[in-house]
Amino acid sequence: MTKTIRIGGAGAFYGDTSVAAPQLVEKGALDYLVMDYLAEVTMAILAKAREKSPDAGYAHDIVPTLKTILPSLAKQNIKVVTNAGGVNPIACVKAIRALISESGLDLRVAAVTGDDVTDAAADLKDENGNAVDGPLVTANAYLGAMPIVHALNQDADIIITGRCVDSALVLAPLIHEFGWDYGDYDLISSGSLAGHILECGAQATGGNFTDWQLVPDWENIGFPIAECRADGGFLITKPSNTGGIVTAGTVAEQIVYEIGDPSAYLLPDVTCDWSNVELTEVEKNVVRVSGARGRAPSAVYKVGGVQADGFRTTYLLFIGGHDAPAKARRTADAIITRVGRILKDRQLPPLDAHSIEVIGSEDTYGANAKGIDPRDVVLKISVQSSHKASVNLFIREVAAAATGMAPGISNGGQGLPRATQRMVFNSLYIDKEQVPVTLTIGDDAKAVSAFHRHEGAQNTPPLEQRRTGHADMRDLVRVPLRALAYGRSGDKGDHANIGIIARNADFYPYIDAALTEDSVTQFMVHTGTTKVEKYYLPGFFAINFLLRNALGGGGTGSLRMDPQGKAFAQQLLDFDVQVPADLCKRYSLTTIAS
Repeated sequence: MTKTIRIGGAGAFYGDTSVAAPQLVEKGALDYLVMDYLAEVTMAILAKAREKSPDAGYAHDIVPTLKTILPSLAKQNIKVVTNAGGVNPIACVKAIRALISESGLDLRVAAVTGDDVTDAAADLKDENGNAVDGPLVTANAYLGAMPIVHALNQDADIIITGRCVDSALVLAPLIHEFGWDYGDYDLISSGSLAGHILECGAQATGGNFTDWQLVPDWENIGFPIAECRADGGFLITKPSNTGGIVTAGTVAEQIVYEIGDPSAYLLPDVTCDWSNVELTEVEKNVVRVSGARGRAPSAVYKVGGVQADGFRTTYLLFIGGHDAPAKARRTADAIITRVGRILKDRQLPPLDAHSIEVIGSEDTYGANAKGIDPRDVVLKISVQSSHKASVNLFIREVAAAATGMAPGISNGGQGLPRATQRMVFNSLYIDKEQVPVTLTIGDDAKAVSAFHRHEGAQNTPPLEQRRTGHADMRDLVRVPLRALAYGRSGDKGDHANIGIIARNADFYPYIDAALTEDSVTQFMVHTGTTKVEKYYLPGFFAINFLLRNALGGGGTGSLRMDPQGKAFAQQLLDFDVQVPADLCKRYSLTTIAS
């Protein structure tokens, strides 16, 4: 019988639901449980926590999560791989070892350290080769799978890492179990793809799905399982008798999430080519994934560098009644004007930037807003300044809107906000040779190799991409893109991506013809994007757009309501696409009136 390894993805971020891990352990028949805790901005939050206490700096969620499942993990021999160590993996391991001792169990816990390169700031460069300007709150290299493999080879039951690429949590067990060669880049790419699909938890099983209305039982949604083979093929499924769905559409949306060029997705272990990946629904809630290819990786690690850049705050006001959006905008303008005048009078530095968004009136759509006139909205005002005193003055004055400006205003009982440090994420790079990595098991800490030196190894060239097909541009009618496609968007620093997946191969050439770099730039101009790049994934009839500098700083650096572009795909799905009338009739599509 062909050996398969079942890996469950139980976490997508620090603070994710507590029900995922118990569900997968109880119902998943797993060999491995992986949990991803680290978004880009999470490292800054954890670094600040470590400044206050040497025992902090890791994802504290991991301790209560493991407490509920430790006996089952031991009984079923399920190994755990997680990046919950954040900026303090050793403290995380200490807390877990104490928990294991309290439970009367005997489990080996390993820590992977070395990703923290904050003290090596002089060796860090940006994508243009420039040195870092200014001090760093934290800088962490995205390590690969090899250190985790070393831990598994030494019979570790629970492996805690700091910053590593999310997909490495899944790739490492597959290398360990199947004995894959690090130079077989097609296999390494396939294992990385399995990790990419699992890394965001329920997003692969119907969470955030375009056709959300078809997804059953959100409150009991199932979490994803990858059933992997030694030849690199794998199935995506979920535990039986759980909510959610697993379809080619849900898996495709997760594949395009937060990527750039799908034929050159850069990871520390491999340069992935996922452009010709194919998805096959083999039975209900089971999708086969095949066709990943790979090439040699680069000689550098990506580094997540976080810098402190002044202070910021956000205030929300409910505004109701006739002309609510107009009242909200005038209120916001008055507050900003008043604060600016007071700051000048008191010789305090001005606000460096502000963002005003009237939530409920489609402000986030820019010129694509439909001009609705709701009678209740939420006014969101965000400000930033290099000086905390200037932000605090805004906080002092903003409450006056409830009594001295428009009628129908309420702060909802939320109280005043506070000024917080603004954290800005930057993608930096460092030579792999300059990042020593240590594996600690018990009291034994030793340096381990962390990457594959790929001289002379297999280096698969990029595949020639298949054409999108012929578009017959006669007798055309207009339909909304959402009738033709699924969509998912996400962020990488200050860049955003929008993946569009055709619902049917017949739709693909018309989507391709309509969504050009220029047309998407024009439609999404309100994001401030400086450049839109278009990439193809013909294996499952998808197109990916990378919108550079579209997020106003991204993450905690942006003042926007949607700082990570999570709703960008929903906006683009309103784009009008021209298709032949007979195609529209064949698939019962509703046309847009001229």
